[in-house]
Amino acid sequence: MDKKPRILVVDDEEVVVDSLKGWFSEDGYPVGVARSGKEALARMQEGPWDIALVDIKMPGMDGLEAHRRLKELDPDLLVIIMTAYASVETAVQALKAGAYDYITKPFDPDDLEHLINKAVEQRRLKAENAVLKERLSEALPFDEIVGQSPAILGVVEQVKMVAGTDATALIAGESGTGKELVARAIHAHSPRRGMPMVTVNCGGLAEGLLESELFGHEKGAFTGAQYRKKGKFELADGGTIFLDEVGDVSPKTQIDLLRVLDEKKVTRVGGTQPIDVDFRVVAATNRDLHQMVEAGQFRLDLYYRLNVYVIHLPALRERPEDIPLLAEYFLKRHAQTMRKRIERISPEAMGLLMAQTWPGNVRELENAVERAVVVGSGPGLRPEDLPFRAAPKAETDLAPRSLSAAERTHIARVLQETGWNISQAARLLEIDRVTLYNKIKKYGLERDGQG
Repeated sequence: MDKKPRILVVDDEEVVVDSLKGWFSEDGYPVGVARSGKEALARMQEGPWDIALVDIKMPGMDGLEAHRRLKELDPDLLVIIMTAYASVETAVQALKAGAYDYITKPFDPDDLEHLINKAVEQRRLKAENAVLKERLSEALPFDEIVGQSPAILGVVEQVKMVAGTDATALIAGESGTGKELVARAIHAHSPRRGMPMVTVNCGGLAEGLLESELFGHEKGAFTGAQYRKKGKFELADGGTIFLDEVGDVSPKTQIDLLRVLDEKKVTRVGGTQPIDVDFRVVAATNRDLHQMVEAGQFRLDLYYRLNVYVIHLPALRERPEDIPLLAEYFLKRHAQTMRKRIERISPEAMGLLMAQTWPGNVRELENAVERAVVVGSGPGLRPEDLPFRAAPKAETDLAPRSLSAAERTHIARVLQETGWNISQAARLLEIDRVTLYNKIKKYGLERDGQG
């Protein structure tokens, strides 16, 4: 079981001190109290504290000064400011000075518990981050960008060139070409590598949800907003934010996004106070942003803001010489994960892989190899293990015409290939088990394949 963090309560009000000490003690936290800023500084000598709750209004040394002095003694201390509603503005000043968060009096026990849990998680992630930072300095460079073609080697050189700067990078390429992998390589070799890289899938969320995800929200900002939530820009403070499929952002959110990129300040949904943030932007798109600008679908000023250094990722069909290297790489990874002794790809199977056009690019190739490892028995992958045949054109006339018929045929084939292992089949089909069970029932599929 994880050790409970030590909490120091700093407040001159006896009722607040007693209440908080009682709550935390009941939950098993080691807790200490100080009734002034001066006493809090003295208690810091007793050993490391993990979290300090500090009242903003105290006689003598106020909360802002106490916060500054406490952080001087222990930079890793997480300070939560306690404030009356009238002094929220002062609490925001403390946030700008490095306080973790603030909470208003009178306290809601649920809000306080939620805030402490978040602070504990933040401290854990920070400790893990320090370890990862050390490991990153020893990591082999670019070992996940697989290939020896001139096209992919050119991409690696571009990554090396831009990674050491703080310039905005835009990664352009078809779906499945490895845009997020390149974004992670940029971050891992940048001066910000010790801080988080935060990913936002701009195309996967509705406009309102994307705003809350990017900028955060205050408690009560909308129905269901039970707690204050930091947005992705705040979470990426000091690190990198990766805006995936940025071409899918709505016109309204484009305006807000441009403002944040220009000012390096965010205002949470439902909030009024701007919060300073420091981040590096890496964006990706599978769309032609210049064409979207001309069509009036993407803001020109945002386009210029993102289009600082562009890396074009080649489609897999443009670097076929990399297919054997990629296939072997994916074979080794998935055979190891599934604990199967499959060590090579037969020449016939490799010929089939080389013959495909791969509209889904590297992601489709990995999916095909993974499926082959699922059904293969080793020691090498054979053509019959792959999810396609040597002469697909001969089967064209037999292909199902309707979408539902095609789906039924595809699901039946995957079930047959996996020996009706529902978990494996659902993973290959990229759906959950419940959805797969529903489709089996819908299409009347039976284990003998005759449904």
